[in-house]
Amino acid sequence: MNDRTIFEQIINKEIPANIIYEDSLCIIIDDISPQAPVHYLAIPKKLIKGISDLNDTEDKDILGHIMISIRNQMVKMNIKDYRLVINNGSEAGQTVFHLHIHILANRTLGWPPG
Repeated sequence: MNDRTIFEQIINKEIPANIIYEDSLCIIIDDISPQAPVHYLAIPKKLIKGISDLNDTEDKDILGHIMISIRNQMVKMNIKDYRLVINNGSEAGQTVFHLHIHILANRTLGWPPG
């Protein structure tokens, strides 16, 4: 039985995904169930279950790198307005327990969400 998350399987190229960007620390892919015309997922290659599981010393550079990678890709695509969403825990809507950041754009997004 495979205990790896779907994101680990995508990172390991065991299952396909439309990869928008990839480097040694993270991957940005299309969301398979988009909630906006642009809906990507930015995922650290290191398995971190959620924000609550971040390590104070080891993970701050990874998170900073992911944020800069998101910004760079949005600039490259000429997308100026977008929302970043991180769900932490099942009650917050997290369904895959591998930290990921939703990038939503190209439609008006309401507030409050949910």
